[in-house]
Amino acid sequence: MPEGEAGGPSGQAFVLAQAALVAVVVGSGIQATKLTQDVAPQLLANSTATVFGLGVLITLLGPVSGAHFNPVVSLAEWWTTRRTGGGITAREIAVYVPAQITGAIAGAILADAMFGEPLVKWSAHDHSAGNPLLLGEVVAVASYIGAAYWFTSSTSFANPAVTIGRAFTDTFAGIAPASVPAFVGVQLVGAAVRLALAAVIFMRGKKDV
Repeated sequence: MPEGEAGGPSGQAFVLAQAALVAVVVGSGIQATKLTQDVAPQLLANSTATVFGLGVLITLLGPVSGAHFNPVVSLAEWWTTRRTGGGITAREIAVYVPAQITGAIAGAILADAMFGEPLVKWSAHDHSAGNPLLLGEVVAVASYIGAAYWFTSSTSFANPAVTIGRAFTDTFAGIAPASVPAFVGVQLVGAAVRLALAAVIFMRGKKDV
C-alpha cells in the first residue's frame, strides 16, 4: 500500500522503529564497555540486548511498520513479489529505505546523548580486514542475529541502515565510514544468496509435493 494511505505504514513509523533498534545496539555497546574491559562480556551484553530489543520492537512496532527494520529485507520482498503483487511496491521502497537510514542515524545520536558521548563523531573502528570479514557479513545477513554476533567474523552488522547509523558513533558498536560501502555491498550479496537458497529449497519442496 502506498505510503500515506489508510492503514499503510508511514515514514515516521520507520524512523521510530529504526531509531529504537540502533539506540539499543549502540547504547548497550556503550554500557558494556563501562561495565567491563573484557571484550567477551561486552559482546555478550551487546548481542543479548540486541536480540531482546529487536524481539520487542518487532512485536510492538510490527503492526505499524510491517517490521521492516532492514533495507535488504524490504528490497527482497519487493523483488520476490514485483510481478505477482501482494508485497511492497517500488514507490514504498523509495519511502522505506531513506526513513530506515534516517532512523538509524537518529538512534546512534540518541544513544550517544544518553551516555554523554559526542553526538556525532565518526567511528574509528576499522572493519576493512579484507575477505574474511566481508564473507562473515554475507553469512550474517542470512542468519539469526544473536547467533551471528558470535559465529561470524564481522560480528553481524547485517543491515545497511544500521551499518550507516553506526558510522556516526565512535563507540563499541561503531564502524569507520570507509568500511561502510564494502559492508553494505556484501549485505546485498547476502540477501541475493538468501533468496537463491530460498528458491531452491522451497520451490523444490513444492515440486516434490
